[in-house]
Amino acid sequence: MVGHVCQSGLVASISGSTLWRWLHQDAIRPWQHRSWLFPRDPNFAFKAGRILDLYHRHWDGKLLKDDEFVISADEKTSIQARVRKHSTQPCRSHLPMRVEHEYTRGGAWVYLAALDVHRARIFGRCETKNGIVPFDSLVDQVMTSPPYREARRVFWIVDNCSAHRGQRAVARLQTKYPRLLLVHTPVHASWLNQIEIYFSIVQRKVLTPNDFPDLPSVAQRLLNFQSYWESIAQPFHWKFTRQDLLELLQKINHPAPTSALHRAA
Repeated sequence: MVGHVCQSGLVASISGSTLWRWLHQDAIRPWQHRSWLFPRDPNFAFKAGRILDLYHRHWDGKLLKDDEFVISADEKTSIQARVRKHSTQPCRSHLPMRVEHEYTRGGAWVYLAALDVHRARIFGRCETKNGIVPFDSLVDQVMTSPPYREARRVFWIVDNCSAHRGQRAVARLQTKYPRLLLVHTPVHASWLNQIEIYFSIVQRKVLTPNDFPDLPSVAQRLLNFQSYWESIAQPFHWKFTRQDLLELLQKINHPAPTSALHRAA
């Protein structure tokens, strides 16, 4: 790194300790990195903003009625049944659980789930594959249950998966359920979909470690946990607002000024 700084012409010479001190003082860690996705959707702010409005029970500037509901839905794919080649050893005093590293594959589920974000009510089902038919079955499961079957409107927040992407999906679902409004997240914005929070809980509490005797056991555990979680859960306290979104987009579009290292040079 010292050689690169000198070759670039920033300084004639510099010691490693001085360069390290400059980087430390400027809070720059060039040896660290993280992946991210730049928001490329030209309508990102509009699409994200209306989802944030729904989380605060607003749509088109108006407060939702008591008989209007917001559903967050998605698919968690490739949930395997990993059949361990040796039985798991339970935890003991001062010793963690021991899970055999090697396993055989016992098949996989697609777990489809829909969350009522304001009532912490969860609907879910396990399917052997993803697609329009499994997703529409999940929609049927929700929309034929009270209070959604009598609702004024039911907003469904979904991503851009092929099973529910675009106007064809809107037309298909509204033909069957005229009071259903499909609301798409911007591309690469799964963090806006609250069902992903529930999926993260499922991953930690249900699927880790992945140690199942067969595929039906995976479905049983998922659905049993779903009922348990619904009995104790409260709606997620969603704090991110339109103002937070505006500040985030401004930060992305207008990066921080040149580093103190360049100023010092």
